[in-house]
Amino acid sequence: MGISGRWSTRANALSGIRLALAPVLAWALLGDVAALAAGIFAAALITDLADGWVARRFDESSPLGGLIDHAADASFVAVGCAALAWQGQLPWPLPGLIVLAFLEYAGSAWRSPTGRLRGSPLGRWNGIAYYVVLGIPVLRDALQLADPGPGWVRVLGWGLVVSTLFSIAQRRGWQATAR
Repeated sequence: MGISGRWSTRANALSGIRLALAPVLAWALLGDVAALAAGIFAAALITDLADGWVARRFDESSPLGGLIDHAADASFVAVGCAALAWQGQLPWPLPGLIVLAFLEYAGSAWRSPTGRLRGSPLGRWNGIAYYVVLGIPVLRDALQLADPGPGWVRVLGWGLVVSTLFSIAQRRGWQATAR
């Protein structure tokens, strides 16, 4: 069936802001502009929290809007995590796995007769954890704290690599049983 909805909505504009902030976040992280990175991270969180409320408030909810929201989230955290991986703060597989997990998730909507995104509890928790593992070093550096140190952040990152792989395998198993 595919995904339907209007592109031009207030909620999608908020998601678009998050998408546009992703490369600026990477630049700030790679350039050690910690205060800017923290401000960008805060703006991303605000737009992420606001877009769903705006969509419901102005009757703009749609499968397309949900996909745009999740694409903006995945892009923002994948690009931010890639910058941190480049610096050695996160494991290299994580950014690519974030993108792969999103593509698996989005693909479920394309294959669904209703065109609806079909999330899983583990996928939802992973999505939150991606923001957390990105936010820890961003806020730590902006506040000039020593802890949690890079070793702890890497351990969290490897935990997310494992849980993301499990989530992808779980989704593929669901697709195989749905056929």
